[in-house]
Amino acid sequence: MVPTRKRIVIIICVVVILGCLLRILLLNSPLPTLSDQENYQRAIGAPVLVKVFYEALCPDSKFFLTKQLLPAYEAAAPIMEVLLVPYGKATTSENDGKLSFDCQHGPTECQANIYHACASEAIEDPLVRLQVVSCMIRDNRSPQEAMRKCAKQHVDLVQKCYDSNHGSELLKQNGEATHSLRPQVTFIPTITIDGYQGRQASILKNLLFEVCKAAGDTDQAKQICKNTV
Repeated sequence: MVPTRKRIVIIICVVVILGCLLRILLLNSPLPTLSDQENYQRAIGAPVLVKVFYEALCPDSKFFLTKQLLPAYEAAAPIMEVLLVPYGKATTSENDGKLSFDCQHGPTECQANIYHACASEAIEDPLVRLQVVSCMIRDNRSPQEAMRKCAKQHVDLVQKCYDSNHGSELLKQNGEATHSLRPQVTFIPTITIDGYQGRQASILKNLLFEVCKAAGDTDQAKQICKNTV
């Protein structure tokens, strides 16, 4: 029979080992997805996560992407990660397995949103991705023409995505992510920084300033943000 003191020592050791294993699992948890932004916790020194919930024919979205998002990323790419979520105030319907969408600015916007979603997935380089999407949103009245003009060497990949069911699936996922935001979206674009919606007016006016504030006092952030007003 195992002595009482020895049993206690064994139990303590087991508890310590289980605690260590739990800590390892938490530290190696996957990156956040579109749907779990409320629980996102950024590691110290990791890029600031900027998610942009927008729609392709929205004038305010156009202004933000071209005048705030792209310039901010060009200035501060090492401390920024950008996720684009084109969908806005659309709705999704499914009938006999076929998806359809009703977008705030009509069917053309739904087409453009799908092209944006496909470009966001197909283009791996984050700067090129933002450049292409910013180019398309400047004139999305003819979505396919805008994509062909802006996507260049990525045209075939983006068009293949759009022509398949995958493009619609991407837009559906964007809708689920948009509708899961709390508080719910009332203005487009809505931007989250590290999962939070606060200070929207300031973000829309000076995104770079807000990113620099969120980035903290790392040496890299200080160097990039030293001239930020």
